[in-house]
Formats: sequence, C-alpha cells, structure tokens
Amino acid sequence: MAEAGPGERIEDKSLGELVAQASSGISKLIRAEISLAKTELRVDARKAAVGGALFFVSLAVFAPVIIFLGLALAYGLMELFGMWPWAAFLTVAITYVVVAVLLGVVGVLVVKRIRGAKRTRRTLRDLPEAFRHEDKPALSQAD
Repeated sequence: MAEAGPGERIEDKSLGELVAQASSGISKLIRAEISLAKTELRVDARKAAVGGALFFVSLAVFAPVIIFLGLALAYGLMELFGMWPWAAFLTVAITYVVVAVLLGVVGVLVVKRIRGAKRTRRTLRDLPEAFRHEDKPALSQAD
C-alpha cells in the first residue's frame, strides 16, 4: 500500500495514496471490531445454550420430586396439625407460589447482570477518539 518506508517521507506521498492508506486502515479497524463482536457473542451464546439445556434437563428430573414432596408436606400438615385436606394442600400451593416468585426475581436479577461483548463495547467507545485530531498542521516546516 502507500505506507512510508524507512527511507521515504510522508510528504512524498500523493493525496490519493494517503486517502487510500487511511481508508484501508479504517476498513481494517472496522473488520477487526466486527470480528471481535462476533467472537464474544458466539462465546456468550454457547454458554447460554449449554446453561439453558442443563437447566431444562434438571427441571425435568426434579419436577416429579417436587410433586411428591408437596404431597408429603400436605399429608404431614394434616397429620401434625389436624388441618383439613383442602387447607393443607392450599398451604402447600401458596408456599410453592412464594418460592416460584422469589426464584423468578433472582433469575431476572441474574439475567440483568449479563454484560455481553464487554471488550467490543469498550473499544467502540474509544473509537471516536481515534478519529479526533488537534488543529495542528500535519506537516511541520522543520521537515
């Protein structure tokens, strides 16, 4: 491309060569940012897929256990406290609802903490500064 070599001076380059060089640099930078974003998102997606699959398998295995524990708790309430059957089962159902709401709130809080593509966001935030320049001439008179 039109990069200045060890013995060359940037002043010897034509405007077209300098624009082509700048355009090539910007293009490489954008491709690198896109590649970084894809890589980070691919890793996050893979982790989410594995975690989701494991969650649903554990739920399928544990669901019957929850049902049997609920039945045991309801019958235990009837025996220990002499509760009517409908009141014992209603108590167990309300307990399940409270536990489900608490777990749902915790789940939402965990999901809100996901901050995918951290490096991409950081480098994109720093990108505008790379294009800012001070109002100084590119070439000094001493050269």
